Amino acid sequence: MKFSQSPAVKTGLSIAVATGLYGISFGALAVASGLSFWQTVALSALMFTGGSQFAFIGVVAGGGAGSAAFGAATLLGIRNIIYGMQMNSMARPTGWRKAAAAHVTIDESTATAVVQEELIEVRRGFWTAGLGTFILWNLFTIAGALLGDALGDPKAWGLDGAAVAAFLALLWPRLSSREPVAIAVVCAAATVLAIPFVPPGIPILIAALVAGVWGWVGHQGREARA
Repeated sequence: MKFSQSPAVKTGLSIAVATGLYGISFGALAVASGLSFWQTVALSALMFTGGSQFAFIGVVAGGGAGSAAFGAATLLGIRNIIYGMQMNSMARPTGWRKAAAAHVTIDESTATAVVQEELIEVRRGFWTAGLGTFILWNLFTIAGALLGDALGDPKAWGLDGAAVAAFLALLWPRLSSREPVAIAVVCAAATVLAIPFVPPGIPILIAALVAGVWGWVGHQGREARA
C-alpha cells in the first residue's frame, strides 16, 4: 500500500489539521496572559502538549506564580508518560527516532496509532499525527501570538478570561460518563472553596490532588472487588 493511500496517514493528517488550527487560540491567549511573543513560541515548541499549555497560561493569567503554573502543567502532562510507554512498545522506535517520538507523543498521535492493527500502520499513524500536529500547532501558535499583539489590551476583547474557556473546551468532550462528571464537579467545588484562602495557581493544584486521590481510591476499590 502506498504511503499516501494509507488509512492511518489520512486519519493522522485530518487530526493534525484539526488540532493544529487550535494553536491560533493558544498563541493569542498566551500573549493576552502576559507572555511575550518568543515565550509563547518557545512554550509550544518545547512543552508541546495542549492541555498543559492552556493550564500554564491559565494560572499565569490569574496572577499565579511561575512555580504554580509549572506544577499545574506538569500534573496534566503526566499522562504523556503512560502514552510514551505504550507507544514505545507498539511503534518500537530506535536510535534518534526514540527521542523524537518522545516529543511528539501526545493524545492525537497515540490515539491514531493504537487503533491500527499492523506495525507499519501504527508507525505511519503515529508519525503523521505527531509530526503533523507539531508543525501546524507551532505555525498557528505564531499566527495567534502575532494576532494577540495586534489586538492590544486583552481585557477590551475579553481575552483575559478566555484561557479558562479554552481549557473547558478541552475538558468538555471527556465528560462522557458519570464518574468524570462527578470528579469534575468535586474538583470544581474544591477549587472554588480554596480560592479565597490560597495564592493564585494553587487551587488548580488542589483540584488535581483531589482528582488523583479519587482515582487512587477508585482503583483500590476495583482491585478489592476483583
